[in-house]
Amino acid sequence: MDFKLPFGDWAEAVVLFLLDHAQWLFDGIDVAIGAVADGVQTALTSLPGVVLAGLVVLIGLWRVGWRFGLFAALSLLVVAGLGMWDQMVDTLALVLTATTVALILGIPVGIWSARNDRIEAVVRPALDLMQTMPAFVYLIPAAMLFGLGRVPGTIATIIFSMPPVVRLTSLGIRQVPHELVEAGLAFGCTPRQLLVRVQMPTALPSIMAGINQTIMLSLSMVVIASMIGAGGLGNEVLRGIQRLDIGQGFEGGLAVVILAVLLDRITQSFGSRKPEDRKSLFPWSALAARRKAGTEKSGPADGAIEAG
Repeated sequence: MDFKLPFGDWAEAVVLFLLDHAQWLFDGIDVAIGAVADGVQTALTSLPGVVLAGLVVLIGLWRVGWRFGLFAALSLLVVAGLGMWDQMVDTLALVLTATTVALILGIPVGIWSARNDRIEAVVRPALDLMQTMPAFVYLIPAAMLFGLGRVPGTIATIIFSMPPVVRLTSLGIRQVPHELVEAGLAFGCTPRQLLVRVQMPTALPSIMAGINQTIMLSLSMVVIASMIGAGGLGNEVLRGIQRLDIGQGFEGGLAVVILAVLLDRITQSFGSRKPEDRKSLFPWSALAARRKAGTEKSGPADGAIEAG
């Protein structure tokens, strides 16, 4: 075949048109995303390393258990021993910024698509495109529209990581049992009350799975985003690739893996098991929760016996 579809020329024409006529919009987005990214990074870097590590370990103890808390402490010591603590904090700031914006945009879109089949029909192919497009392709328009630095890397990460939370939010709300929805309507819930009090709590495991996947995809963009100046651990891996330095590349990759495991296990815990079912260093809280649950369950039975 001797013909060629000019899709690439069309895409380039669109980007150039936006550069000529909508630069004010991209400048505003640049300022907004930059302010959020700077705020998150300032908040993280203002904490001493020991305090930040202690917070991560305490969250691990609370949400997962003492074994994971010990693993988190040892893993963070490894990162510090590799001399990559500051780079890890920069990467964590980028991931938190991208994830926050992706959730602010993605969860409402997921709710909207769950409650409107026409919106679902429009959103689904857009999400397919966002998920299947090679991640490197996002860097080209991001660099052209926003220049080089942390902001275009964050924006490319947002686009790449948003689809899972949209899909799983929509899926979770659509899978809420019809009986629960009917019960809510029977008790006089408005659409907003039905969403907040019935559908969202029931769909929470699915929504948390989407948040978890969004975080993981954000981390997978770290190295790629470093090519346009995002910084962090991705720079270490990129330098290792450029210099063919196996040691530097491995150390940077190991730090990324450690951060990914910590974020993955902590976010998974919010959508899976109940805190009282975990083995933690705070057994009295679990015991109190079990006693409270036992009291609530035995209350009606005791009342029935006394009434009898």
